[in-house]
Amino acid sequence: MKWFSTIVAVLSVFCGLSVRADLISGISVVVNDAVITFAEIEAEVDKGVPSARQMYGSDPQKFDQEIQRLRSQGIELLVEDKLILHEFTSAAYATNVLEAFIDDEINDQIHKRFFDDRTRLIQTLQAQNKTYEDYRREQREEFIIRYMKSQNGSSLHKILISPLKIQDYYDAHKDDYKVEDQVHLRMITIPQEKDDAPGTARKIAEEILAKVDSGASFADMAGVYNSDQQRAQGGDRGWITRKDLREEITSAAFALKAGQHSGVIEVPEFCYVVMVEEARPAHIRPEAEMRDEIERILSAKESQKLYRQWIERLKRKSFIEYY
Repeated sequence: MKWFSTIVAVLSVFCGLSVRADLISGISVVVNDAVITFAEIEAEVDKGVPSARQMYGSDPQKFDQEIQRLRSQGIELLVEDKLILHEFTSAAYATNVLEAFIDDEINDQIHKRFFDDRTRLIQTLQAQNKTYEDYRREQREEFIIRYMKSQNGSSLHKILISPLKIQDYYDAHKDDYKVEDQVHLRMITIPQEKDDAPGTARKIAEEILAKVDSGASFADMAGVYNSDQQRAQGGDRGWITRKDLREEITSAAFALKAGQHSGVIEVPEFCYVVMVEEARPAHIRPEAEMRDEIERILSAKESQKLYRQWIERLKRKSFIEYY
């Protein structure tokens, strides 16, 4: 890549400018024989701008800091992609199968997104100032990058985590697996409509309670009378903690034993009746229950470690220059 640096230097001297590639050709980074332009970097940044504006729109300083972070992150991601593409080419991977696969992928997209109409694809690309050749190159490069990443760290199914590592992780993170008191709750919700006479919701709730006390199924009553989306599930709210619902409901629910139901719980807009199907005291989830989740966490960490090591090896044998 000495040729590129030499050209930049000569032009800089000739124009009386400092060595800044952005003033010459819009180039921000050179990676081996590929370049990353400012336009490419800004396109990466633009992907995160809506989220940044939503989070920091009222704080210009933090918004600017987030944009700078997105820019730095975008540059490094683009550098990694160029390194990966160069590695694929220089390692002389077989491409005959790849080309056929890319053609199949594009044909599949034309079928699904453009209703088997290749003209629609071309028109869409033209609206984006792209040629079909640009589009095919992008598809090819995206596939190569995914493939190479899967072969060098990001394929979790290739990573084996020993039972000892899982046990060690569990022992070191037991606080993460603490579970508060829980009850498995069913609930009947009766709204106090504005047009109804005062006390209408309470009267209906008391009639339902009388039927339950006479032997009617609480779930059946919830399926008939409930006003919320749990009606189809017989009022089943699943396992809840004291923080999951309003205090009036949880105070009543956690005072009940399994199989018991409350009286009418009245608030201005609703009346509730709850039943506890099961209760679980606070506990630490057992290691056997957490094993699959811990394995996924450790696999992801190991995958990222292998990927970073691979990228660092590629960097060490590559030419990278930032402008």
